[in-house]
Amino acid sequence: MKRIVVKVGTSTLTGTGEQGPDRVFINSLAAQIAEQREAGRYVVLVSSGAIRAGMTRLGWQEKPRTIPGKQAAASVGQGFLMGIYADIFANYGIPVGQVLLTQEDLRHRERYVNARNTFEALFTAGALPIVNENDTVATDEIRVGDNDTLAALVTNLIDADTLLLLSDVAGLFDKNPSIYPEAQLIERVERIDAPIRAMAGGAGTATGTGGMQTKLAAAEIATSSGSAMWIAQGRRPHVIADCLAGVPGVGTYFAPSAKRPSARKRWLAWASGAPKGTLVVNRCARRALEEEGRSLLPVGIVDVSGNFAVGDTVAICDETGELFARGLAQYTSDEAKHLMGVPTNRLAEILQKPIQHEEIVHRDSLALLLL
Repeated sequence: MKRIVVKVGTSTLTGTGEQGPDRVFINSLAAQIAEQREAGRYVVLVSSGAIRAGMTRLGWQEKPRTIPGKQAAASVGQGFLMGIYADIFANYGIPVGQVLLTQEDLRHRERYVNARNTFEALFTAGALPIVNENDTVATDEIRVGDNDTLAALVTNLIDADTLLLLSDVAGLFDKNPSIYPEAQLIERVERIDAPIRAMAGGAGTATGTGGMQTKLAAAEIATSSGSAMWIAQGRRPHVIADCLAGVPGVGTYFAPSAKRPSARKRWLAWASGAPKGTLVVNRCARRALEEEGRSLLPVGIVDVSGNFAVGDTVAICDETGELFARGLAQYTSDEAKHLMGVPTNRLAEILQKPIQHEEIVHRDSLALLLL
């Protein structure tokens, strides 16, 4: 493993108290990250806790409910938190660099590549990138939503081998351990299927926003892209080294898929934005996409929903409703509705104009989700 992403949640960062970032824990985290860097690994830290840190600095007892209130807390907290990180990591000779991202930075291909280049430059400079969502400016329309998902997207962005989600829970259990004392830790997950998803619950703490459901969503992004993932108790001593060494009982390990898609395919699958519409295809079309690497032609489409323009991201489902691919549309939703089920030699006749593309989604702009 050459590159790892470590995500720390708010409750892990602050502990059980309301005093803000726990410097003792952060020092332990810094020591662990320094150890991995000395072993020749590049590390990215995805850190929650900016709003909680801002609340501490501002003397607020309750988390703000309005977007401007959260943005104000994040604005104060980001600087406070980065100051703590800079001071503590300096003791280990590690400079830190702040990287604040929104969904828009990841959705646009050019900005996505620019962000990747920034990470590469930080690695070259010997700095530790510390990532958070840009809560100061983010609104619902441009939010990633949670730092578990953000960490998985960053794992894709930098082509990391492993994602470690350091949480206040010890991993995925077969039932809620806070309710059922007999709950058993699931130590290894080969594939995220319906029974695994059924084990996920909601958010676990008042100050955190990520529950097991978001962690499984992050695992789906990471593993389908060829990266391994761990969920582990963040305050366990030597947790990073134990996860990478596969120590029994350290947490839940999610195995990566055997195939690692290209960087562009990973971007198409997970970072290109929420789909603006859905294309439903027949069985023959799905087989052509999955087994033969073909483009999606209009003749294989049986239904079109949503409102999308040329270049928008669309979801691709089969007739059972199973989502299995995403891609960039080469026709608008209105055009796609007129063309569905139509053979290629009749496209110009239906549109009553010369056609530029025979495909609704070209194979170079299509990514399979089920590997």
